[in-house]
Amino acid sequence: MRAIQIDGFGTPGILDIIDTPEPEPGPGEVLIRTVATSINPVDDKTREGAIGEGTPPLPITLGWDLAGIVVDGGSTGLRAGERVIAMSHQLSTGRGTWADLVALPAQAVAAAPRSVSLVEAATLPLPGLTALQTLDWLAVKAGERLLIAGAAGAVGGLALQIARARGAKVDALVSRDAQVAFARDHGADLVTTDLNAVQDRHYDAVFDTFGAFVTEAVADGGRYASIATQAGPVPDLSSRGVRTTVNQVREDGAGLNELTKLVDDGSLQLRVHSTFGLQEIQAAHARFLQGGLAGKITLVL
Repeated sequence: MRAIQIDGFGTPGILDIIDTPEPEPGPGEVLIRTVATSINPVDDKTREGAIGEGTPPLPITLGWDLAGIVVDGGSTGLRAGERVIAMSHQLSTGRGTWADLVALPAQAVAAAPRSVSLVEAATLPLPGLTALQTLDWLAVKAGERLLIAGAAGAVGGLALQIARARGAKVDALVSRDAQVAFARDHGADLVTTDLNAVQDRHYDAVFDTFGAFVTEAVADGGRYASIATQAGPVPDLSSRGVRTTVNQVREDGAGLNELTKLVDDGSLQLRVHSTFGLQEIQAAHARFLQGGLAGKITLVL
């Protein structure tokens, strides 16, 4: 079986295809043949060694996202041949998805969207669950005002669409002018690259995807969630009655089912920037490092 493993840290040149034993699913697990996966920032940081003590013991197979076909559902109720998506929390479990076959808990697996290809579906699990779970913590209700900092990125772009589907009024802070059209086309009311344009304390909630810490944007008594773990904790806003968190994604098959429904009803559009074969993994990472992506980089097995 082919897998992309690392036994040390460094540049994309260390990535290579390794022959590994096929996984044997345990009780409650599903064996899935990977059709496509994608690159996330955490994969790049893991390869570089930037995760530090949070890295599983080497050698490890990389990858969090998966879109594929069930090979063996065991007693889980999933049947061979079903199209599925899943997210593996690779850092905590060591189960990477950049492999021909992956065994995962059934609770981390969901039916793939019917309206898109498995390559497109492979862009969804990690950023989609990050967006969904953070919005759930923020508990943004229909009619409330939400600011998303980084609203054109992989997570922010999905968060924008999910929040709009829930009836929230969304403003978008983006990092460059080229991203303005995306945010506006997907339902943002105000779209700006100017931090000063959102510093007026009138947002019920703020979703910060990159450590912008636009804390003056949130209203007293509001909610502020960051997913930028590398930027550290959100400043203490308890004196203003603002609840804060730095949210970290978790495996969540039920959440993936919710995301699948949003894709299939047209509320959530997925973006593929480019697609590489598994044998092109070094080139795929090199392109990821260049930045300026309008969508995710996918890998086809």
